[in-house]
Amino acid sequence: MAATSNPATYADMDGLPMADSTVQFEWIVYIKKGLDWLFSDDPQVFVGGNLLWYPIEGDPKRRQAPDVMVVFGRPKRNRGSYQQWLEADIPPQVVFEVVSYGNTIPEMTCKFQFYDRHGVEEYYIYDPDRASLGGFIRQDGEFEAIDSMDGWVSPYLGVGFGLQDGRLELVRPNGQPFETYEQLAARAEEERERADQESLHNEAAQEQILQLEEQLNQQRAEVQRLRSHLKLLGVDPDQPPAPESTSELPASEPSHE
Repeated sequence: MAATSNPATYADMDGLPMADSTVQFEWIVYIKKGLDWLFSDDPQVFVGGNLLWYPIEGDPKRRQAPDVMVVFGRPKRNRGSYQQWLEADIPPQVVFEVVSYGNTIPEMTCKFQFYDRHGVEEYYIYDPDRASLGGFIRQDGEFEAIDSMDGWVSPYLGVGFGLQDGRLELVRPNGQPFETYEQLAARAEEERERADQESLHNEAAQEQILQLEEQLNQQRAEVQRLRSHLKLLGVDPDQPPAPESTSELPASEPSHE
């Protein structure tokens, strides 16, 4: 009897935490959700966060979990892992890593080599503790460092990069910066308050209209009451009043002295 080989198992989790600190977690969310927002209307752009990527079928040990990855040409849908051979063999074109105190130099070197070997086109690294931002772009088949990230615009994303007081700032193609959850919540609250004020203004205007209509109805009722009263007195309010008759006085005779 021929021996049967066990099929490879591709785990959805590697047992490692998504982030080593709340700071790292918040920056991952900032990047991931900002990209979700940017490509929300494009069904063929998939944005993953801390998702295991398996580039080669049959080799489950060869994997990485980028903090954020963007894949153009793949549909938005829920995935437990990104198994490249099931995704038209399209690798993530853009990858982000947010460095924390738990990341070692060998670990980051391994990530760099993995992304370079398996076809990532743009690789960005942000270290919030050291306020540093770096990037690599594929040129002639290999990663090359981007000389300056200040004002850099991603060819794939159309997103601008910069540091403001050491904090990463990503800017959409329309010039609008990515927003944190707190900023989004504050803006949503402002919009709600504005809508409430407009609603109150509209309610006040509607109340004023109702008051004016009530006053007009009262005046109409008063006019009708007066008309009825005139008719009781024998006066037709619909007929114009008759002109007053004037009698000529006799001319006075001149006096003769």
